[in-house]
Amino acid sequence: MIGLTSKQIAAEIEAFSARLTQGSRTLSRLGDIESGVSPRDAIYQEDKLTLYRYQPRVENPHPVPLLIVYALVNRPYMMDLQEDRSMIRGLLNAGLDVYLIDWGYPDASDRTLTLADYIYRYMDRCVDILSERHGVDTINLLGVCQGGALSLCFAALYPEKIRNLVTMVTPVDFNTPDNILSHLIRYIDVDLLVDTFGNLPGQMLNFAFLSLSPFRLAGQKYVDLTDVFDDIQALKNFLRMEKWIFDSPDQAGEAFRQFAKDFFQQNKLIKGEVVIGDQRVDLHEVAMPVLNVYATQDHLVPPAASKALADCCGSQDYSEFSFQGGHIGIYVSARAQREVPPAIAKWLLAR
Repeated sequence: MIGLTSKQIAAEIEAFSARLTQGSRTLSRLGDIESGVSPRDAIYQEDKLTLYRYQPRVENPHPVPLLIVYALVNRPYMMDLQEDRSMIRGLLNAGLDVYLIDWGYPDASDRTLTLADYIYRYMDRCVDILSERHGVDTINLLGVCQGGALSLCFAALYPEKIRNLVTMVTPVDFNTPDNILSHLIRYIDVDLLVDTFGNLPGQMLNFAFLSLSPFRLAGQKYVDLTDVFDDIQALKNFLRMEKWIFDSPDQAGEAFRQFAKDFFQQNKLIKGEVVIGDQRVDLHEVAMPVLNVYATQDHLVPPAASKALADCCGSQDYSEFSFQGGHIGIYVSARAQREVPPAIAKWLLAR
């Protein structure tokens, strides 16, 4: 407000106060903020896991099902946030038969779950269920962020079960110079953390993510919110995002221990040194067609961290798709809805 007169400053404060009052009235009329909008049916449950099938939006969906494996650290409804911001709806509209693993909310009884449990038990069972349900030998797999790393491990260990693999904003090289999250985790005593907490609190991880961009994620967005206080739809959109950001499940202790140490701290995935159970993960075994989708402005998974897959997987049919946006925008921006689901579907349907 430098250069403003006292009257102008008073007018600014009065207008801001009026917007806050209007916002309070609007917020009181919003009601519940739903999460996930596309109809779906639970077809399998085990422990905290639920396997969902989304109801097709075309008469004859593609016969090879697509299984989405989301990250453990966030909730998967980011991919189906609202009618006009739904990656899943875009895939359904393109004629794909879409399934998704919802990992649920781990509790104290899950602290001993390892990455072997997630890959050999949960993922393998879901893949087998889809293969039997559709009468096919192989399925299509779409791994998102950390779920992409798990999907790469699965595809390397069970290449005979995966027809096509799509990785989306997936880290492969966890030691690129611009990987801020990796630099942060590198200096954490992971063993002490897990031994102290058992399961890693989701709120602690969420704080770490927010701290990577504190001005934008923890300050500026709330100031900008006052500009849409008279727009119920805009407020609902904002609150859906806020609900997702702070809806962070706790992480099963032993699985977090291995992922943090082997993937982030020691960068074993790209080195071919990750061991799941008693099996070494060799990305050269990922010989099926691969589409690697990354975001050019991703602050959590920099493009270099994702594009490293090109040099270490064994696929002779490797493609990349770059989205001009960030880690969140690739799910929910209007541009993403126009570009990403059609690109994934076109690539899959051609194979």
